[in-house]
Amino acid sequence: MQCGEPVEQVSLRPGMTVGELVSALSRAGAYNGGALARAADIYEAMLRDDRAVKFMGLAGAMVPAGMGRIVSDLIEGGHVDVLVSTGANLTHDIIEALGCRHYHGSACCSDVELREEEINRIYDVFLPNEAFIRFEEFMQEAYAGLPAGTPMTIRELLGTLGRALPSGILATAARKDVPVYCPALADSMIGLQFWLFSQTHRINVDAFQDMNPLLSTCFEAERAGALLIGGGVPKNFILQSMLMTPRGFDYAVQLTGDRPDLGGLSGATLDEARSWGKLNESASAVTVYGDATITFPMLVAAVMERLVK
Repeated sequence: MQCGEPVEQVSLRPGMTVGELVSALSRAGAYNGGALARAADIYEAMLRDDRAVKFMGLAGAMVPAGMGRIVSDLIEGGHVDVLVSTGANLTHDIIEALGCRHYHGSACCSDVELREEEINRIYDVFLPNEAFIRFEEFMQEAYAGLPAGTPMTIRELLGTLGRALPSGILATAARKDVPVYCPALADSMIGLQFWLFSQTHRINVDAFQDMNPLLSTCFEAERAGALLIGGGVPKNFILQSMLMTPRGFDYAVQLTGDRPDLGGLSGATLDEARSWGKLNESASAVTVYGDATITFPMLVAAVMERLVK
């Protein structure tokens, strides 16, 4: 077996751009730094492919960690054709859009004291209860404006919420006519507020009907690519969408902190997805293992730098 190209030692300098750093990691080519560099090449190719439908999966507490604006900007820039998210990220997106904020906290603290002070903790991010009070008021007002008894999909519901918000992921997606899917919406504060409203009002949301427009998108796509932040339901919902079609994804980048050897979907390699036919045999794909609050902004910054050249 022959050796490959030599590993080049990374040289750093003041004023170095993110794109230049990722290029240096490409020349080093080792471990997850090398994987991040390959991810930038694949993501750039995906965004430059005018025939490719571009999916994004959003899992993990990315909005509380300050990553929501990146997602909004990608939608604004036309780099996302379909978004699939957890309900939690969309909940926190609404909270931010309503003018409430997440705050720097600490992972080393008394959670009993936080409970007494009505502060919720997401690792080292704090969110006071008053944010959820404002959120609940908005959600109840929004649900009250829905047509009573008229069936609607989760996608349509999220579009309605987005049009009622001034900013954020849902607002930008609604304005740009980008569909947002959330197959596990019940597993969120949005779902809990829906249940509360439904106790005294007739409201009808059919989650299964979201499959119709999603599968139509997949069948009509000449090519397809996916950027998967985290795993879970969004990752599977995106990748399984191609199983009904005669082809798989042509590009795929996964940013995850989970391990593959535990057998869970969130850590599963994208090569494993080829065995299911979710990815084409010749698909360009890479998994970058690490904290997505580091890898996601670095990836996007490096590729956006390339696209403006």
